[in-house]
Amino acid sequence: MSETIIALENLTKSYYNTVALDNVNLNLKTGQIVGLCGPNGSGKTTLIKILNGLLKRYEGRVLIDGQKPNVYTRSLISYLPDVCYLAKWMTGNEVIMMFKDLYIDFDGEKMASLAERMKIDTKRQIKEMSKGTVEKFQLALVMSRQAKIYILDEPIGGVDPAARDLILNTIIDNYAENSLVLLSTHLIQDVEKIFDSVIFLKDGEVVLFDEVDNIRQEQQRSIDELFREVFRC
Repeated sequence: MSETIIALENLTKSYYNTVALDNVNLNLKTGQIVGLCGPNGSGKTTLIKILNGLLKRYEGRVLIDGQKPNVYTRSLISYLPDVCYLAKWMTGNEVIMMFKDLYIDFDGEKMASLAERMKIDTKRQIKEMSKGTVEKFQLALVMSRQAKIYILDEPIGGVDPAARDLILNTIIDNYAENSLVLLSTHLIQDVEKIFDSVIFLKDGEVVLFDEVDNIRQEQQRSIDELFREVFRC
């Protein structure tokens, strides 16, 4: 049974005179993949940082599994940033050992299976891997945790179209039914097929939050088509 895992009430965050998030109210439940969509400057990154406990000063209320962001809530989240954060001198196997030490919910057997499926040579150093391979490797690391929340920031941004289906299938196949995937992307046409619900952020405000099936039925168009209309310059 789905339960609310993230609850945001009147969440507002400003940087000096710029409002990054403006009175955001959301209830996100387990058992679904939610798309977080919006152009640059819409507030996606700020929201992700707040959920991960990286930004602590804001107005409103943020509850993750019923608690304000703290050490416990951070342990529930498996986070994939949109940049490489791995030391380039490390080998893939050394990174895997580091994840085993850092996260008690890390599944080494699942990681080995994903690396084989994605054709990742974990004996290589990070600096020897292509950008696309590094992105696949980081995704495999994140999805190998038994987390309650997976936050994926642009997981297909740097991979070729041929690898995108593999990555999307990896996400679908490796998150538990009692967890939530929050996926930030601007490549909606490629990703919308895996969304259960979608959030449109515009100038820090939620302009749309609904189930994908409802949107398609009511709007008679794809999520990508609606996105292009809402955010048309």
